[in-house]
Amino acid sequence: MMCMDGDVLSGDLCVATTETAVAPETVRDEEDYSARQPSSSPADIATEERTFPKRSTATATTRTTVRTTRKKVTRDRKDASEEVNGHSKLGPRTAAILTAVVSEYIETAQPVGSHHISVISDIGVSPATVRSEMAQLEQLGYLMQPHVSAGRVPTDKGYRFFVDQLAPRLDVTRLDMNLLRKVQAFFAASHGEMEQILHDTSRLLSALTDYAAVVVAPPSEAATIRSVQLVGLNPRSGLLVLVLSNGVVEKRAIEFPAEFSDELLGMASAHLMNNLKSSTLHGSYSIPATGHPGVDTLVQICTDELAQLSSLDKADYVFVDGASRVAEAFDAVETVRSVLSMLEEHYAMVALLNQLMKRGLTVAIGKEHGVEPLSECAVVVAPYEVGDPQSVYRGTIGVLGPTRMHYQEALAAVTLVGQRLSKRLTDMSGA
Repeated sequence: MMCMDGDVLSGDLCVATTETAVAPETVRDEEDYSARQPSSSPADIATEERTFPKRSTATATTRTTVRTTRKKVTRDRKDASEEVNGHSKLGPRTAAILTAVVSEYIETAQPVGSHHISVISDIGVSPATVRSEMAQLEQLGYLMQPHVSAGRVPTDKGYRFFVDQLAPRLDVTRLDMNLLRKVQAFFAASHGEMEQILHDTSRLLSALTDYAAVVVAPPSEAATIRSVQLVGLNPRSGLLVLVLSNGVVEKRAIEFPAEFSDELLGMASAHLMNNLKSSTLHGSYSIPATGHPGVDTLVQICTDELAQLSSLDKADYVFVDGASRVAEAFDAVETVRSVLSMLEEHYAMVALLNQLMKRGLTVAIGKEHGVEPLSECAVVVAPYEVGDPQSVYRGTIGVLGPTRMHYQEALAAVTLVGQRLSKRLTDMSGA
């Protein structure tokens, strides 16, 4: 079984593989990658706001990853069919080389050559052997060569192989302590209404990962009314406050046709509460009259406002942050324009995240998510929940970045933030 340890995650993250024969070493020599290796990671790898620890060098990261990969796969081999979890059967050395190429390309954004991999990965074979294995991986669709004299870069399939080793064994209790402290401090200090917390959470998630973050509130269609209050602002206006079981708090300012006392407002609130508690939001309400003209007038005004509330644009409950961050990851103007346009289409983002959750995907890479404008992007998603087991409401959080994403860090951040957000909102709802 093949395993690897990441920079942020610890523990064994495994995928089953077996060995295949090495292709003949007859492919074209590649350009010496070491001559083109940058002295430091590109600016789009990390920013001052990133929470995850910066790597001293990409080489150290790749060497650690591949050393663990070789050790684990060699220790626990098992027979497999031609396909293992949707991947071609790979031997330990081939799998380790693929892991090294993906890891190195994520760090450097430069095509990876065989000489460089043989030097930094501790695989223990010559550049010619590595080159032969990389040619085999290219034939299998895991790698591609941008041009004849360049090294290789991962394809969507290569990224998928890399990611499939991370998600099954993710343990948020063993994450980077700096990340844990940041997230814990954020939710300890988070106060106010759910909408504000969700908005702030999108900013947190974007700062943690340096990608665009999307937070979708739990749907209100099935939510029930937990409380209704009508509060006077002055004799001719008031504030209708509605608390739903999914944690959403709605506030609507209301103008009165005449002056109403606080006593009448209190009577109207009590009547609304008695008749609307545990009801769902819908277009019309049938509330019996009290016989008091003033109270019945206020009740009618409030039910009219609730009817409008039930038909509100639910895109108001989508929070996006960090669009400029993800735009910086792409060189092509058309790609940037497509990504930014997609992020602005809240309905489209909600549909995308919901579709991924229904398919059981926590990571969608490239064309896997089926949205052409995001074909050069990866999306990492996780659910969060509000309420108790009998009445739970699910929302979604996620990050969107280039396919050359730091998947370990993104998975860690999205998973942890989703869990802590669930606890915070459930505590607030009183469930």
